[in-house]
Amino acid sequence: MNAPARDTTVAPGRLAELRPLLSELMDLKRIRTPDHPDGLAAHGFRRAWGALAAGMDPGAVALQETARAVAAVRLGGLDAAVLQRTGVSSRDTLRVLRRGLDAVAGPLDATLRERLSQALAGELESTGSFTPPAFVERLVHQPRAGATFPGRARILVPPQEGHADHCYAVAVGAVLVAPRFGADPALPFLAGLSHHLFNAELPDTGYAGEALLADLLEPLMQGLTHKALASLPERLAGDVRQALKLAGHVETAEARAFNAADALDRVLELDAHARAAGFTLRQAMEELELIHPGPLQAFGNGVLAEAAVWP
Repeated sequence: MNAPARDTTVAPGRLAELRPLLSELMDLKRIRTPDHPDGLAAHGFRRAWGALAAGMDPGAVALQETARAVAAVRLGGLDAAVLQRTGVSSRDTLRVLRRGLDAVAGPLDATLRERLSQALAGELESTGSFTPPAFVERLVHQPRAGATFPGRARILVPPQEGHADHCYAVAVGAVLVAPRFGADPALPFLAGLSHHLFNAELPDTGYAGEALLADLLEPLMQGLTHKALASLPERLAGDVRQALKLAGHVETAEARAFNAADALDRVLELDAHARAAGFTLRQAMEELELIHPGPLQAFGNGVLAEAAVWP
C-alpha cells in the first residue's frame, strides 16, 4: 500500500472562498478584443511563454501574469497597453489596474495579494513583447476534446476552449491556490503552462480516446513533450522538466497546488457553460441592473414596462 500523501494544507476552507474568483477566470477564455481576437487567456499564454523564452524568471512571470489576469476579471481588455495608448498616464494606468485587482482580490491570501499588486507595476516597465516558442501557436488553435468517457457520447459545449485557454487558467489558478497548500507558486504556474505540450502535435481525444490508445499513449506523450522541450533554451527546458514532475501525484505542496488548479479548471469550465445556459432575464434586470442607475434608468424601465418586456 502506498504511504498517505504528506499533509501540506495550511489554510483549510480557502478553496470555497476562492471559488467565485476562479469561476470568473473562465471569462478570460472568451473575452476578445481587436488586439487579441483569440481571447485574453490565449494572449496571456503567448505573453507568458514569450517572457519565459526570453529568459525572465518563472516566479516573476507567474506573479505578473496572475496579477494581469485577476485585474482583467473586472477590466477585461482594458489593460496597460490600451490605457497608455489612449493617453492615460503611467501613474493613472497603475491606479486603474490596481482598482481592478482590488475589486476581486478580497478572498486572496494577504501576502499574495500584496505581491500581485506590486507585480502590476512591472507591466508598466515592460519594454515590449517577445516571440513565444513555435508550439505556443499550435496550442492556441488546438481545441480541447470536451467531456468524454469510454463508451459514452462526447459532450461539446461551444465555443470550444483551446489548450492555451486551459493551460493559462490552470497556471494562474495554481498561483491563486498556492497559499492554501503552503506552496511556492513558480513551479505550479510553470506546470500549468506546460502540462499539455504534447497536444501541440497530438489532437485532444479526451479520456475516451486516450483509453483506446492504451499502451501507446504514454510513449506518444513523452516523445512529443520531449520534442517541444528541445525547442526551448536549455535552462528553461530544465525548469519545465522539473515542473512537469508535479503531475500525477500529490506528495508535495507544489504538486497539490498544480493538480488542484487543473481539477478546478476542468470542472469550472463546464460550470461556466451551465451557468450561462441557465441565465435568465430576471438575473439581468434585478442582479445586474441592465438598465443601469442614472438619469435615464426610470425612463428606460418605463419603456420596458410599456413594451411588456419587463417586468
